[in-house]
Amino acid sequence: MSGKTLYDKLWDDHEVSRRDDGSSLLYIDRHIVHEVTSPQAFEGLRLASRKPWRVDSVVATPDHNVPTTTAERAFGVEGIADPISKIQVKTLDDNCDELGIVEFKINDQRQGIVHVVGPETGACLPGMTIVCGDSHTSTNGALGALAFGIGTSEVEHVLATQCIVAKKMKNMLVRVDGELGKGVTPKDVVLAIIGKIGTAGGTGYAIEFGGTVFRAMSMEGRLTVCNMAIEAGARAGMVAVDDITLDYVKGRAFAPKAEHWSLAEKNWRELRSDDDAVFDEVVVIDGSDIQPQVSWGTSPEMVLPVGGSIPDPALESDAVKASGYSRALEYMGLKPGQAIKDIAVDRVFIGSCTNSRIEDIRAAAAVVKGRKKAASVKEAIVVPGSGAVKLQAEAEGLHKVFIEADIEWREPGCSMCLAMNADRLGAGEHCASTSNRNFEGRQGYGGRTHLVSPAMAAAAAIAGHFVDVREF
Repeated sequence: MSGKTLYDKLWDDHEVSRRDDGSSLLYIDRHIVHEVTSPQAFEGLRLASRKPWRVDSVVATPDHNVPTTTAERAFGVEGIADPISKIQVKTLDDNCDELGIVEFKINDQRQGIVHVVGPETGACLPGMTIVCGDSHTSTNGALGALAFGIGTSEVEHVLATQCIVAKKMKNMLVRVDGELGKGVTPKDVVLAIIGKIGTAGGTGYAIEFGGTVFRAMSMEGRLTVCNMAIEAGARAGMVAVDDITLDYVKGRAFAPKAEHWSLAEKNWRELRSDDDAVFDEVVVIDGSDIQPQVSWGTSPEMVLPVGGSIPDPALESDAVKASGYSRALEYMGLKPGQAIKDIAVDRVFIGSCTNSRIEDIRAAAAVVKGRKKAASVKEAIVVPGSGAVKLQAEAEGLHKVFIEADIEWREPGCSMCLAMNADRLGAGEHCASTSNRNFEGRQGYGGRTHLVSPAMAAAAAIAGHFVDVREF
């Protein structure tokens, strides 16, 4: 009998029972809650006269609807101009207060994007099953956890029972070996992976990211990669536990302390695929071939190295793909053969659950330092992923670097990633974005999103168009 994959181990540790139809009842260790998908779930509990099964498993924070300007944040929930956004945040506050759920409220220094707050507080730990009503919960898989997004009805089910019904996925290994070149970041790695396997390449799989590139990658880089496993079609992404994982987790607020730490560490070190484990699919990429990436279309798989040119649909033999290319070019206002570097940007957004951690802020600041935002760029904003990231960046003086470059330094939140708040693109505007999705209208009606790394976004803000950060 062959060994187990990391996914197999995590699944087996949490499987309560298996049904005749192939589905299983899975125990959930940690439930992260935000204001968008929870109101209906809490109301469902109330109507059924139920309460959460394990209140201490739930951690909440508002993120999607919170304003990111200091002036608005000064008034807390009352500073939210949009009435629907205000109701959603206030409802989360009221539900958490009523049920005794730990919540990092809008002006709590620990508030931030759920997928940033979870790991940095230690609320999300290796070996856990972690769910949230948000697809990018997969971010937490970087800790050696099984983390995935759930729907609103499932949010209610987990609150009530601490379990979820799920079908086990197949195993995929994405192995990236070699060494990354200068200026190539984890964001470029995951965009290159998606460009290779497509947005449906991981459908039906849990992806483990392995190889020398991921073994050398920081925890923040691994969080970025697992965040975008969703864009590769998978429901979950994960990285095996090692010293980098343990060093990151140790000492965090919710992490085990004293003698409990040594017991946890011993258990967590087993969270890796066995040497003889068999994967259903293996994808191998040479890390030295990866270059800084820029998405050009309306799907994350429509991505190219920064030195590339927009493809011509007429040269695509696959009719479905050719049609998709044509529609994307029309929406994005681009032409076949146009150089990526010739695409001018109207706005720049550095933030989101993909790239708003301190490592990302540092990388952007290193590019910006001593320079000024291009006059042609209408707006460039940097939105830290949490209050903790903001405080650390300010302690390092990074906020001053952006302010001196005419780039706005904002308060924590999801911000321009999905346009559920005041931060959004106008129709026809091109944005260099460190987010994870570039669908039509994702950042605002008619907005045109180009996915890039923080360094590449910062370089675009200075140049006014896309440039190869390695030459900048």
